[in-house]
Amino acid sequence: MKRTIVTLAGVLLGLAATASHADDLAAGKAVFGKFNCASCHGADAKTPADPQYPILAGQHEDFLAHALKAYKRGQSGAAATANIRKNPIMGAFAVQLSDADIDNVAAWLSSLPSDLGTRK
Repeated sequence: MKRTIVTLAGVLLGLAATASHADDLAAGKAVFGKFNCASCHGADAKTPADPQYPILAGQHEDFLAHALKAYKRGQSGAAATANIRKNPIMGAFAVQLSDADIDNVAAWLSSLPSDLGTRK
């Protein structure tokens, strides 16, 4: 009986985590649309308007979140030793994002198909 309850609890937790992750991806897609990221990075986040702009689709989630937080710190006037990124356009967008927005958009972008790497 105890084993059945533990198994059932594990299954329910797994389902809850999956549903939560799906909501995060939908929220991330909404952030991408709300801030018109497609105007520079492309509607699919992998065909940027200018070759100098980075491909976002398929990037590592932690890299994307770190970059957005660094742009946000750079816009806030943090010291250069605070690991900042200075870019007037990205900084202006990043400063408007909450930590949840950053996590959600990073998760969504990393889930997109891309030629950046092979996933197993």
